[in-house]
Amino acid sequence: MRMYDLIEKKKRGEALSREEIFEMITLYTKGEIPDYQMSAFLMAVYFRGMTKEETALLTEAMEHSGDTVDLSLFGTRSVDKHSTGGVGDKTTPVVAPIVAAAGGVVAKMSGRGLGHTGGTVDKLESFPGYRTALSPAEFTAQAEQCGLVVIGQSADLAPADKKLYALRDVTATVNSIPLIASSIMSKKLAAGTRSIVLDVKCGNGAFMRTPEEAKTLARAMVEIGTANGRRTAAVITNMNRPLGHAIGNSLEICEAMDVLRGKGPEDLTEVCLTLASLMISLSCNKELAEARRTAEDMLESGKALSKFEEWIAAQGGDARYVRDPSLFGRATHTRDVLAEQDGFILSTNAEALGTAALILGAGRATKEDTIDPRAGIILHKKPGDAIQKGDVIATLYTERESALDTAEKAVTAAVVQTDKAPDPEQLIFDVITEATL
Repeated sequence: MRMYDLIEKKKRGEALSREEIFEMITLYTKGEIPDYQMSAFLMAVYFRGMTKEETALLTEAMEHSGDTVDLSLFGTRSVDKHSTGGVGDKTTPVVAPIVAAAGGVVAKMSGRGLGHTGGTVDKLESFPGYRTALSPAEFTAQAEQCGLVVIGQSADLAPADKKLYALRDVTATVNSIPLIASSIMSKKLAAGTRSIVLDVKCGNGAFMRTPEEAKTLARAMVEIGTANGRRTAAVITNMNRPLGHAIGNSLEICEAMDVLRGKGPEDLTEVCLTLASLMISLSCNKELAEARRTAEDMLESGKALSKFEEWIAAQGGDARYVRDPSLFGRATHTRDVLAEQDGFILSTNAEALGTAALILGAGRATKEDTIDPRAGIILHKKPGDAIQKGDVIATLYTERESALDTAEKAVTAAVVQTDKAPDPEQLIFDVITEATL
């Protein structure tokens, strides 16, 4: 096989065979195909696309480019949830214990945050002692005993994707549905779970800006999962505004625990119940309506909160923080952002608010940056809320006193006011399953 021939073939819009795709990924992972040739191939895919079969094969090839996790001992009960990233997206700490309490097994590898999107692992590290790195034996043992384990992404999981993503990032080929879908799904498949539920965000705080773009990506990923023998579903959710009120690591953990106590924001609670219902339906073989009732019961009965505490303790975290969230403390410096006039909140730019939280210390501008778990923003007003001049719209938290002025300006610019009450925004746009493809 000559890489030149594959570039030429894809440039003409022709489909590659299984053998060609697997050999290409194998050789590139080994370093035997230079970046300049792979860059040319990625650009050809960007313009010419890939067939459903090619995309599924590319995903499978990347899945098997490194280590894979064997969760077969759990049968059909293993289930994972993946979010395409957003601001204030603390669904995993809520959804995972609901599903585990209901009988599913959530054995999950999650990433860290970079830029304005927060990472689940960073949030969980707000608990002193929480271990994000476990040996394979420890990982499996905790999943078996607790039904729930969440660790950091293994460097040996789908290494081809890591190389390809780094190349896409610097060659303007990130925004390609086949490449995005295969990137996400190769890691999910390598993680070994039997069922996969995808939370595909759309809006100004997400990579996919419109519901139509998000649906296209969601369908591609559900098709990949189905083609690879996994039960797969996707939910299209709104990220024009942050999910819930909290942005920042320990702030989001506290809000997630509020949901588990039945006292969380309505939007966050609804998205979590929708995701948990699909996960329970797929992993526990229940009709969706029955799965929804089960998810609600796990919250109302307190079983999900108990499972959350069990999980944190099992992974080395200080469970006292579950029982007493005040132990997380607050950042040294705070500032209230005030409304400048009477009216209503028309919109909040989620991406801009995420950037403001990053300025305060809640995120990373580079992979080497250190996160402050107490930094972030609490939004007191959200789209549709009535406000009067001088009302507190948001509160900023940071250890960087010098960052407060810049962050305040960013939050003020991100919140758009209007004289009339706006129409309510749709929270969930669609649910994609194998049956609806």
